Amino acid sequence: MSQEKAVRRKVLVAKLGLDGHDRGAKVITMALRDAGFRVVYLGVHQSPENLVRVALEEDVEAIGVSILSGSHEELISDLMRIARERGVRAPIIVGGVIPPEDIPRLKELGVFEVLMPGTPLSKVVEIFKKAVGEAQ
Repeated sequence: MSQEKAVRRKVLVAKLGLDGHDRGAKVITMALRDAGFRVVYLGVHQSPENLVRVALEEDVEAIGVSILSGSHEELISDLMRIARERGVRAPIIVGGVIPPEDIPRLKELGVFEVLMPGTPLSKVVEIFKKAVGEAQ
């Protein structure tokens, strides 16, 4: 890994929508920090617009979004549209309670990866490394 890449590795993690349960997102944030990522954690109740604004301001390499509310298709659709319109190129990783039958639709929208509850933290870190171009 180059010195520049080691310094960058900056990602954004947020809870999208009205869901206020953030324990999982906080655990992911800590695991990414422990793995050497610089993490911008936005917390709960984020809108797609705010998430994209911060992603651009912070110049992140990947975006992790947690959704448990069941509104994942609408929120991710909005997020992906706004991200494209504003030129965000960072891969978007979605985690949370997502029915397996909804995963193909999220991938069609452009989601990099969908992580389900119980995904080992080592796997989460591996996915984020792939997202920022550090495939192992």
